[in-house]
Amino acid sequence: MNIPKHIAIIMDGNGRWAKKRKLPRIAGHKKGVGAVRNIVKHCGKIGVETLTLFAFSSENKNRSTDEVSLLFKLFLSTLKNEVVKLDKHNVRLEIIGDLSLFPPDVQKIAAEAQARLSNNSGLTLVIAANYGGQWDIVNACKSVIASGISAEELNQQVFAQHLALQNNMVDLLIRSSGEQRISNFLLWDIAYSELYFTDTLWPDFDKLQLDKAIESFNYRDRRYGGRQ
Repeated sequence: MNIPKHIAIIMDGNGRWAKKRKLPRIAGHKKGVGAVRNIVKHCGKIGVETLTLFAFSSENKNRSTDEVSLLFKLFLSTLKNEVVKLDKHNVRLEIIGDLSLFPPDVQKIAAEAQARLSNNSGLTLVIAANYGGQWDIVNACKSVIASGISAEELNQQVFAQHLALQNNMVDLLIRSSGEQRISNFLLWDIAYSELYFTDTLWPDFDKLQLDKAIESFNYRDRRYGGRQ
């Protein structure tokens, strides 16, 4: 089976998972962390090179103050608890997005976790936190201008190097929970991605669900705008 080099996932459905069980929304987010752990492990096992997870969008900050605060705390505790396991499994960590929204203690732990795992050579795990595709493109434009690149020198390859993923294009984009939209995620980087939507809520998404998505990917005819 052909394994996608780069898989990106919009992890949707935590709140609905909790609501179905008459639990607070944060219970769904906590359960979703377990799904992340299992998917990261499975991706490393089957040879995925990069796994990018949409953890916290730039629009999520518009949620209630209590929920956003709890998400920050969950993000912090997860980083603290998982970094040793990630290091043990040779996972390299990158966090993309505008982290200035996060409290200083979260920013500190995020920086320390990335530094600790920076020399690992296995799966690259990218966490998109306070990230938006439009923000990414605007930020890249600012970076291009600041670098002094001329209009004649600028092309798609050069521009992509200034994006958060630095031209690491996505092969397969998965969204859980039944919603069929991109939600401002990796707008440039999914230009030729294969899209896979599943009704499974994120806390219930497991390695069998991922294998189904990869199986679907293997039936796609990726022509990149050309013809066979």
